[in-house]
Amino acid sequence: MSISGSCALAKPQHWVQTTPMLQITDLTYRIAGRLLIDNASVTIPSNAKTGLVGRNGAGKSTLFKILMGELSSESGSSSMPRNARIGQVAQEAPGTQDSLLQTVLAADTERTALLEEAETATDPIRIAEIHTRLADIGSHSAEARAGAILSGLGFSAEQQQEPCANFSGGWRMRVALAALLFSEPDLLLLDEPTNYLDLEGTLWLENFVARYPHQVLLISHDRDLLNKAVDSIVHLDRGKLTFYRGGYDSFDRQRREKLILQKKESEKVEARRKHMQAFVDRFRAKATKARQAQSRLKMLEKMQPITVLDMESGLPLRIPDAQVQLSPPIIKLESASVGYGDKTILSRINLNIDHDDRIALLGANGNGKSTFAKLIAGRLGLQAGNMITSPKLNTAFFAQHQLDDLMPDATAVDHVRPLMPDAPESKLRARVDQFGLPTDRMDTAARDLSGGEKARLLLGLATFTGPNLLILDEPTNHLDIDSREALVHAINEYRGAVILISHDRHLIEACADRLWLVNEGTVKPYDGDMEDYRKLILQKDKDNGDKGSSANGEEKKESLTDRRRAAAEKRAQLAPLKKKIQEQEKEMARLQEKMDKLDVALSDGDLYVNDPEKATKYAKIRAEAERLLARAEEKWLELSDQYEEAGGE
Repeated sequence: MSISGSCALAKPQHWVQTTPMLQITDLTYRIAGRLLIDNASVTIPSNAKTGLVGRNGAGKSTLFKILMGELSSESGSSSMPRNARIGQVAQEAPGTQDSLLQTVLAADTERTALLEEAETATDPIRIAEIHTRLADIGSHSAEARAGAILSGLGFSAEQQQEPCANFSGGWRMRVALAALLFSEPDLLLLDEPTNYLDLEGTLWLENFVARYPHQVLLISHDRDLLNKAVDSIVHLDRGKLTFYRGGYDSFDRQRREKLILQKKESEKVEARRKHMQAFVDRFRAKATKARQAQSRLKMLEKMQPITVLDMESGLPLRIPDAQVQLSPPIIKLESASVGYGDKTILSRINLNIDHDDRIALLGANGNGKSTFAKLIAGRLGLQAGNMITSPKLNTAFFAQHQLDDLMPDATAVDHVRPLMPDAPESKLRARVDQFGLPTDRMDTAARDLSGGEKARLLLGLATFTGPNLLILDEPTNHLDIDSREALVHAINEYRGAVILISHDRHLIEACADRLWLVNEGTVKPYDGDMEDYRKLILQKDKDNGDKGSSANGEEKKESLTDRRRAAAEKRAQLAPLKKKIQEQEKEMARLQEKMDKLDVALSDGDLYVNDPEKATKYAKIRAEAERLLARAEEKWLELSDQYEEAGGE
């Protein structure tokens, strides 16, 4: 195994070099005798932003370690142009007394070395060379750039001056990520970077990766991130690497189409195999047919069954419905305040929660989302005000930190047995099956379950009694894309109220119908949608950058409150037009999906032979769909022009 170039993170920020191409050739790797990567090859184009996807345990993180030179492959190689540098996030930033800003700036080792040399250099020629080089690499703007990255990842200007030792491991992981992004390696490797980010940090990272000037290889189970931040997908499946252009949805569609075609071809081959086998079995003993039988037998041996792609659909999840349906509201908050001890975190809360609400909490980490969730769950009491709850309200609370509460030596069945003391073994296992755990993992000790399997078990235990209200605090950590989709379906099928805290935008958009913003010491309904919130976060980051580069920070006098009010008024005026645009987009998507299905059907050559009338009918339907799609696109363009002219974005 060989990698061209260095694995050092730091580099001059404006070093001019064409982003290199990553090429993996005939790579093979085994772990404990298991073939993880099997003679895999792939070429990733220059400047590509690529998502690396595959089942948990497929070998994605192992491939990263091979690229970084931390593991040696059995055979094959990966290569990049000479002097290209590869960077990935450190375990976490060190807990030193250096400030966050100093820690990030130190990632540019050339700048640091030049500044230190400038302090002691005496040769005028060398001093001139140092300052020329510092100017070339943009040293004068380094602090502003480092500060903007830290701000985007959730650190205030005051926090950036604090020592790393003041922050917990999760926050130091963000500092390590900031240092990596600041160093701008030629190949940026990101392994599940959103696991320690909130939604606001995830939205910022999505925008940063999409604009990153060099090559990115990203492991993520965040479907929205894989649709918006990358332009290609590499799929690691059964040890092989396959390159697809487009985001995750495009990859998923191409895979499904390939599966349909492979299934049809497999069925044809299997039918021919059965026919030949029947001939051989019938005529092998007859002398007059012996030669033909032997010929078909040889053909049968050469005709191997076609391996059909696995759709990777995860096991389904089920959240049991409440035993009793309650009248709304199930919770009413009046001038409520909550906090810890004498410190108030949230106040002035006046909200209702109904029996069928699907609420997502927005707001940066540290604003009080988890505090509010604990109040609703009854784990924190009020400091002031009133909270009126339905007398029979049954609330379930799920948070990732509760994974540590599982009994490490107990199996999933052992965890359920105390909840069903008189049930036979078959019913215990049937109930565990509803958690979405595979049969062969039901008897595995909790300590040996994967993170995703532990999350399924914990969710099943938390919702065991059929709650009226389900509170989910970052439920998607450790879940792969298929498990996240299973969770979406489970939430949408569940008949009860849900409060959701998540950095997964796809989960929020698929499940929540109300958005509440936790900000400025209170909780209020947010009148925009997720796209509006994304723009708000990115605008806030831009404003922070403008302030950081300004001499006195007073260039913008318009307050954030005024901008929000103006934005809300504009949205209200443009809402009818925006709704029409969205309707056209849905119609365009429906027609495109219809055409895609017809294209798959019409690609079957046997259709024209076996049922030419159906083939003609399909062709006519597709032509009509194409005509309607063109009309819908024209209407969409017309409405979009009107929207832009009216000041919409």
